[in-house]
Amino acid sequence: MIVQIVILAMIAAFLGLRLYSVLGRRPEHDEEPMRRRIEQPDPSAQNRPPVNQRTAEGGQLAPRARELAQPEPSTFDNSAEAGVRAIIAADRRFDLGQFLAGSKAAYTMILEAFWRGDKDELRQLCDDDVFAGFESAIDARLAAGETIDARVIRIEEARIVGASIEAKTARITVRFMADIASVTRDADGNVIAGSLDDAIEARDLWTFRRDITARDPDWLLDETDEA
Repeated sequence: MIVQIVILAMIAAFLGLRLYSVLGRRPEHDEEPMRRRIEQPDPSAQNRPPVNQRTAEGGQLAPRARELAQPEPSTFDNSAEAGVRAIIAADRRFDLGQFLAGSKAAYTMILEAFWRGDKDELRQLCDDDVFAGFESAIDARLAAGETIDARVIRIEEARIVGASIEAKTARITVRFMADIASVTRDADGNVIAGSLDDAIEARDLWTFRRDITARDPDWLLDETDEA
């Protein structure tokens, strides 16, 4: 029995570290920001000598010119290509593959945070308007005494269908197609909707935004809609 408890504790600690590595935390005062969520690495970092990050990002050193990356066409619609290329040209840290991987992770984490009613995590991942919508739905669910047991079974597609940059704000809209199993129970534990045995296909349009001049590398969920 003791051995089983120890093993379960080790598994819980491991999962906690994995989640922390994705979410990270906000830097304290002069601390450098840690990688989390949809963070864009500097693709030239491996080919140049170390420099003070603040100096480089603060504009005192001119960014090194780089060849415009060739984005993989299968990851975005033709209508989004001009916007994707504009973001790549304006933000030397932007990496399309990294963004899409991060967007899928954010999709799952935001839904899971909503289902369990974790407002603190949602506040870190969403802008104020989107958070307010999630908060209102969570409060209504709690007032009705309802609970949700749900999970993302798989994400079939994460495709960029829109992209733009205006002034210093970049926005990217991703279409998610995912299989989700969900069941809603009332205050007495009775199932009132859904089933964990039958997943349904969800089609969502989520728009993420980022200030490309900010030191904070995170993209926030800026808008949600049905695809």
